[in-house]
Amino acid sequence: MVAYFNVFGRQLAMATLGGTAAIATLSMSGGEKKTIPPIGAKSDDEEKFIKEFLAQAEKESKPAAKH
Repeated sequence: MVAYFNVFGRQLAMATLGGTAAIATLSMSGGEKKTIPPIGAKSDDEEKFIKEFLAQAEKESKPAAKH
């Protein structure tokens, strides 16, 4: 009887640890999803300027993020 509880206890512990690790792995996967709000430009030139500005700002911020 004691051997049964000893084996079952270990199996239960391993199942608990495995389940916890699986849940943690799945919850951290997926990565970040960027959502860009709509640009409320009044003209095509203004929208083009905003898009170019954002692209330039993104290029400048990427090397700083590597440090």
